[in-house]
Amino acid sequence: MKSQFSTNANQVWHPNIWPPFTQIANSNPQIEVTHGKNALIYTKNPKKELIDGISSWWVTLHGHSNDYIANAIFHQAKTLEQIIFADFLHPQARILSERLSNLTKLERLFFSDNGSTAVEVALKIAYQSWQNQGETKNQIIAFDGAYHGDTFGAMALGERNIFNENFDNLMFPVKRAPWPSTWVNDENVEIKEKKAITILNHLLKKPTAAVILEPLLQGAGGMNMVRPEFIKKVYEVVKNNNSLLIADEVLTGFGRCGSLFAFQKANIMPDLISISKGLTGGFLPMGITLAKEKIFQAFISDSPKKTFWHGHSFTANPLGCAAANASLDLLENDPIKYLSFEEKHFFYLKKINKIPFVKKIRVTGTIAAFDIEIGNSKGYLNNIGKKIKDLSIKKGLFIRPLGNVIYLLPPLCITDNQLEKSYKIIFEILSDL
Repeated sequence: MKSQFSTNANQVWHPNIWPPFTQIANSNPQIEVTHGKNALIYTKNPKKELIDGISSWWVTLHGHSNDYIANAIFHQAKTLEQIIFADFLHPQARILSERLSNLTKLERLFFSDNGSTAVEVALKIAYQSWQNQGETKNQIIAFDGAYHGDTFGAMALGERNIFNENFDNLMFPVKRAPWPSTWVNDENVEIKEKKAITILNHLLKKPTAAVILEPLLQGAGGMNMVRPEFIKKVYEVVKNNNSLLIADEVLTGFGRCGSLFAFQKANIMPDLISISKGLTGGFLPMGITLAKEKIFQAFISDSPKKTFWHGHSFTANPLGCAAANASLDLLENDPIKYLSFEEKHFFYLKKINKIPFVKKIRVTGTIAAFDIEIGNSKGYLNNIGKKIKDLSIKKGLFIRPLGNVIYLLPPLCITDNQLEKSYKIIFEILSDL
């Protein structure tokens, strides 16, 4: 069976592994990695080093094998590796909760396992909070193009497409407002924003439990960016209609968009925030949902029906909390790494912008993206992305385009030379297409 899925003489699919987001029939086998350090990945066969241009699916915030975070996990592992969080509190969770509450101004934290579960928790809290207060609000609103995860609740919130259509009859209904994506020199941005707000305002006339958005940036949806001004308008409309606003900061949090959290750029205060990915610096899986104290108080009751019956085996795992605290240390000690990144992207994008089929250049913080108008299919199913990924790997850069959307989302530790090399490789590939 292995030879059936071999694409060349040196690579075959492992007979026991089922990789994520991959169609085995038309994809190259996984490349075995021996180790990683800072912005580099080292592979076994062929033996080479790759610049990790997307932070290993957006999680490796400070780079691979960061010594400071690794040591924090090591010391914590010798003290306490795991404890049931329903009955016991431990120092790492206490410290992390206090720090994140202070940074976000949301008072209550609920720990889970990953980004999808952090969104699930926010959704369940929002929905039940109204019931606990004796109000019926069944409508949920999300935005066109959204992606919030692959568990059922999170999947229902996301754009309905080929990735989830097999489960369409199992998902609850969600109303959607337009997402006014914008880019450099977009002359129609204000018109698009006005239309989106008008539609959102109309939808909110029906009692709505929550509106959920990815502040500033839809990641998996195609690195679609909006202005802080739009997020601010959404916030105001949601508040005026007495609904809750959930900020899905799984990707956008921890400096990715140029501020510690993306919602801060828009100067808003969400009711609930979901975080993961960069939370532990990419070392360990962990999710957290933050909520306002007012929401938490709606669950305090002698009635069992008002309890939030949700939990995970590894809730507030001490090793994950230690990694998260260490990651926050690094962010707080050197914020210039994410505050100044936007300028670096723009410097290199000037050259790429001269290529005729490059369109819609956009940047927010550490994330740069653009579309290329090549191929018949639009979006994720455009095979040009796979071709560019393979060519990039051969030249020493790992990126994973979203179809015809090319983006860079490197770890904060990437050197100026490595970033320059990354853009040089992308420019060479695009010039040869």
